[in-house]
Amino acid sequence: MESQLTILIPVAAVWLAAGVVADGLPLLRNTRMLRRRTGWLLVLAITGVALTAAVLGGGLLSAGTAPIDQAAAGLTLAAGPALVATVCSVRRIRRLRAGAGAFVSAPATPAPHGLRAAAAHPLVGLPFQVTALATVPAVIAAAGADLGADLGADPGVTGPAITVGALGVIAIGVRHALRHNRFAERAQPAAAPSTRTAGPLHI
Repeated sequence: MESQLTILIPVAAVWLAAGVVADGLPLLRNTRMLRRRTGWLLVLAITGVALTAAVLGGGLLSAGTAPIDQAAAGLTLAAGPALVATVCSVRRIRRLRAGAGAFVSAPATPAPHGLRAAAAHPLVGLPFQVTALATVPAVIAAAGADLGADLGADPGVTGPAITVGALGVIAIGVRHALRHNRFAERAQPAAAPSTRTAGPLHI
């Protein structure tokens, strides 16, 4: 196993785990489980950001073709979504955990639709899943597939590869948006029936 692969696999695994945990948050029907899972997600998010920053920082401080340089070059694509996860997702997850913690005195309380709608917001799970997706080419290249060299050797492959990746991101984003809208509609208060009595019928 190549050294850069041993560096990249933990990073990719943490982001993948964060994406899976975030994807399951809206499906939780219990406030205690929601609070627990958001705690797990916070730990995974902080760990993923720390590992990514450590690899990228190590690549900047190291000069040459060391494994850390190759791993950092592979993670360049994941730097953007990792930054979004740090700035946007972590803040929303902390607010979500605080909202679930309001029911700590009654842990068996069903999770309100409002909390589940907040958990389904695209900025909660999408950055983690996009970051995990962005680590895949680096892991494949480090595993010996030499993806970067292959794409450079055949310019006709680069366009379809970028297109497939972009379509994957769009599909994930649309899925999150539709699910968020569905939970948000459930969280809306039901319209009160009209109490106005019917007047006389005029012909």
